Amino acid sequence: MKLPAALRSWAEQHARVAIGSLGQIRRRPSGSLMTMAVIGVSLALPAVFLLAINNLQNATAGWDGTPRISVFLEQGASAEAQTRLRDQAAGLEDVAAVELITPEAGLQSFEQHSDMGETLALLDENPLPAALEIRLDEGTRSEDAEQLVTSLGGLEGVTETRLDRAWLQRLEAIMALAGRGVALIALLLALTVILVVGNTIRLDIGNRRSEIEITKLIGGTDAFVRRPFLYTGLWYGFAGGLMAALLLIIAVQIIGGPAGHLAELYGSGFQPEGPGLLGTLRLIVIGTALGLLGAWIAVGRHLSQIEPEG
Repeated sequence: MKLPAALRSWAEQHARVAIGSLGQIRRRPSGSLMTMAVIGVSLALPAVFLLAINNLQNATAGWDGTPRISVFLEQGASAEAQTRLRDQAAGLEDVAAVELITPEAGLQSFEQHSDMGETLALLDENPLPAALEIRLDEGTRSEDAEQLVTSLGGLEGVTETRLDRAWLQRLEAIMALAGRGVALIALLLALTVILVVGNTIRLDIGNRRSEIEITKLIGGTDAFVRRPFLYTGLWYGFAGGLMAALLLIIAVQIIGGPAGHLAELYGSGFQPEGPGLLGTLRLIVIGTALGLLGAWIAVGRHLSQIEPEG
């Protein structure tokens, strides 16, 4: 199927301008590479932080998010006292289940999961107290969980209470704050990309002022004059986005090994994930769009100031 003549001519003109703009960039290798590097780093920085947050969320996604409370009883508490405290805890509001862990069961579990089991075996008496493992109802609010901890701590025979969900809640709050910070950094660096491309195009317009005046003098329209500069900005953004994706992949390769080893030490099979094909394409598209936007702003501001004399 043949394209209409007008459409084919339009496509050929844009192809020539795009290739010509790429040639202009290649004639200034040092300056062009510097511009692309600034764009690449500006895009890679927030992408690295965002990828780190996503990996951390993936690492914690499989952890049990249900709040749990550990209650430690007095050393040497009798079986009757242990049962009484278990029944008291089970009757409190927001409590879904209570598991009594006797000193013997606690010692056996400690020996299985710790390298210090042989050391404990040398002791004359079991140093571990009885404990209650309390699982709360789904959807229990943090305020209610804290109130329950206070109530449990006031029971006779209880020496210590610990909300095991608290650290995970703090981590989630930190990640939410980090996400806001990354969004702000990304916005500032996006503006940096626009300014860098805009300034580069402004200098390019100044260097080609005579060429622009002659083109306008012989009847060249603003759209015709604007086109090569827009493609120049597009190429800068495309190359910068590609460089950002490459930097991101390198960063994941450098950090991935130690991070995976650390996860293994904690008994997790988590492996850091890279940007993937979709993330790479997203970076390239964002870089291209920002480069085009920066060029459009610069051309719209400075090109109208150039008119042929006479």
